[in-house]
Amino acid sequence: MIKRLLFLFTFCSSILVQAQYTSVINSNRPGLSESPYSVGSGVYQLESTIFYRKVPFIETFSNPESFGANLLFRTSFLLEKLEFNLNTTLSSDKIGFKNIFESSHNSTGFSKFTLGAKYMVYAPKYDDKSKEIRSWKARHSFDWKRWIPHVGVYAGVNFGSFLSDDFYNKGGMTPRVGVLLQNEFSDKLNVISNLYYDNIGSDFSEYSYIITGTYNFNDFWSGFAELQGVFEKYQTKSSIGAGAAYLFSENLQFNASLRGNFEGNEFGVTSAIGVSYRLDRHQDKFVELDEFGNKIEEDKPIKYDENRGFFGRMFSKVKKLFKKKQGKREQKVDLDISPNKDENEVRTEKPRRRRQESLIDVISKEDEKQKKKTAKEDKKAAKKAQKQAKKDAKRAQKEIEKEAKRKLKEEEKEAKRKEKERLKLEKEIQELEEEIKKEEEKEKKKKEEKDKKKKDGDN
Repeated sequence: MIKRLLFLFTFCSSILVQAQYTSVINSNRPGLSESPYSVGSGVYQLESTIFYRKVPFIETFSNPESFGANLLFRTSFLLEKLEFNLNTTLSSDKIGFKNIFESSHNSTGFSKFTLGAKYMVYAPKYDDKSKEIRSWKARHSFDWKRWIPHVGVYAGVNFGSFLSDDFYNKGGMTPRVGVLLQNEFSDKLNVISNLYYDNIGSDFSEYSYIITGTYNFNDFWSGFAELQGVFEKYQTKSSIGAGAAYLFSENLQFNASLRGNFEGNEFGVTSAIGVSYRLDRHQDKFVELDEFGNKIEEDKPIKYDENRGFFGRMFSKVKKLFKKKQGKREQKVDLDISPNKDENEVRTEKPRRRRQESLIDVISKEDEKQKKKTAKEDKKAAKKAQKQAKKDAKRAQKEIEKEAKRKLKEEEKEAKRKEKERLKLEKEIQELEEEIKKEEEKEKKKKEEKDKKKKDGDN
């Protein structure tokens, strides 16, 4: 499956291992910067870009409009870290002049033709955080060694005699040198920095820098942002750009970019689309293995005087001048020290091949290590579960106590309410008794008055 193979890619060479060769195409496009990594031995890679550039006229001579194709061919065959490349641009340029009046003419040809080579000087090693199991903080902390960049050097030659009718008419051959840096801050983010000194020794020498930041969104898409500055004797130029790349297969990549150009006080735009393809003929070195998959190594021949001092070795060489040659086979000391063995007897034999440690032993050790690791993790998980159980028990006890307090409060509240109702009822009964008593007194008074009136009537 392609998705299994395309685990990481960038158009600015985001590589996380020391080996130069990668199973996925390693392209510098669509950016202008160059990674310190080579493509690897046996790889033939072509990176092409079609561009269109439009900038307003500036004072004196300028190139306000250009359309063409840039071709970069890369390969490596002598050393894994050494890459040779050819960078050329075939374009149709509009050469303009602006002073009191404006005029222009068109020119077609090679506007760039450079042969160069780069070599990886230094590649730092980063810690593998995935193997850290003791500390979550250490596993997810930033590796400050990632600020140390990969370092490469570049040297090339510009062939100005191949160029088209440039407005400065650069000619001859001029050298070009540079320093290539790459910082890999994470598996997805890396930053490439290039410093160049170009057209050395000519009237048009220039210094330039390029800084490119690349971010991989997934196994297929990535984006970049780039800043470039060029300092010439007669002019200073800069550009800022952005773009994206899509990995179609392990050997094919498509890309597109858009950048703004600042030349003097004028602003222009350059748009580009491109494709990168490689022909992969890389082969790993042959290694002889035994039936267990272990590498077979030759025993080094043992010399009699290899452990002697300076005078001992010199005396041994003088003695050999008076002895006959004993053949081309190397002599080895017989390690048999049995009492029946002649001390002066020396056996000669061809060097034997020594096997590495058995794969079964390696697997057993790894299995034992894995068992210890699993036991440690289980113990840690048990402690964590026990701690969590205690925590849950405390939480449950708190909930029970809280519920008991709540019920007690409700009971107290209910008791107060009943007591209040009882007092109210007693008060109402007392008021009713008082009213009844008053009514009885009234009735008694009325009866007395009635009896009195009746008695007065009889009299």
